[in-house]
Amino acid sequence: MIEKNDLFMIKRRLENNVGQKVQVKAKKGRKKSTIRNGVIESTYPSIFVVKLDQEQEAARRVSYSYTDVLTKTVELVVCSETQQMQFTS
Repeated sequence: MIEKNDLFMIKRRLENNVGQKVQVKAKKGRKKSTIRNGVIESTYPSIFVVKLDQEQEAARRVSYSYTDVLTKTVELVVCSETQQMQFTS
């Protein structure tokens, strides 16, 4: 069962990692997923925003809800120079 405390903890962990590089694995449907690299740009009360790495001139941003992380629709791996931290429940 999803509890409010679980969402609060996910939000807090993401707020602490704003500006960090992440690898985002998002499920797109039946047996389909995408893996992208980016930076956690900002957090809001219900969503967080990731600015994706692009070779093109236009930067693309995607937003996800904290519930997406809790239900494992989106998985994040924070990549720092010394460690990798999983954001899965």
